[in-house]
Amino acid sequence: MSSIQKNRVADSANEAPAPRTLVERAYLALRHDVVCGKLVPGERLRVEHLKDQYEVGAGTLREALSLLMSDALVTSEGQRGFRVATISLADLEDVTNTRVMLETEALRQSIRHGDAQWEAALVQSYECLSQTERDLAESGSELWERRNKAFHEALIASFDSNWSKYLLSILYRHAERYRNINWRLTAAHASGRDVHKEHEDIFRAAVGRQEARASLALEAHIRLTHDIVRLQANQSKLK
Repeated sequence: MSSIQKNRVADSANEAPAPRTLVERAYLALRHDVVCGKLVPGERLRVEHLKDQYEVGAGTLREALSLLMSDALVTSEGQRGFRVATISLADLEDVTNTRVMLETEALRQSIRHGDAQWEAALVQSYECLSQTERDLAESGSELWERRNKAFHEALIASFDSNWSKYLLSILYRHAERYRNINWRLTAAHASGRDVHKEHEDIFRAAVGRQEARASLALEAHIRLTHDIVRLQANQSKLK
């Protein structure tokens, strides 16, 4: 696994590791802008324009865009360059189903093999997330996203599969992209959803070593996000 792939797995911490190369810096900046929706689905990515915006050379930018292709966030058009990957309800459903399949099994294995150190890290991650959810208006959604991702990855940290964690990190970015494009945290709370309670149910089952209950709570949590995004999508331009 390459250093950038490892950083994709490791960046679940509250603060992502500092980029070590210009390619990695450009990759992370572009990925952020695609996921948050600054670069919109289907947008043409013109290297001659973006290289100045991201303050790198054309070759470096092309390498970064190629890395984003492996994350399925960018597509190539042959000689015509790159575009931001499009979105669809079918893709959202596929992302959700695949994530449920991988993440619930990873959680079961993590609970089964987790030691006291895993549990302590999970408790710390949950407390950080809970603090953010109690004061969401002032914390901001980007902080919530970082801590939410950190919590989800703390849950599966004792599952000894770097490939599963790598694939889940990609799937999480796609789920985050759909939330940022078509669903804001304020909309979720306005819908009556209690995200903190969902996280609490998963957490308590995990630290209680209740594999089945934890995996069911996690699946319900992931699928509810899908259902809310789908509902919002039916009232927007997402087809």
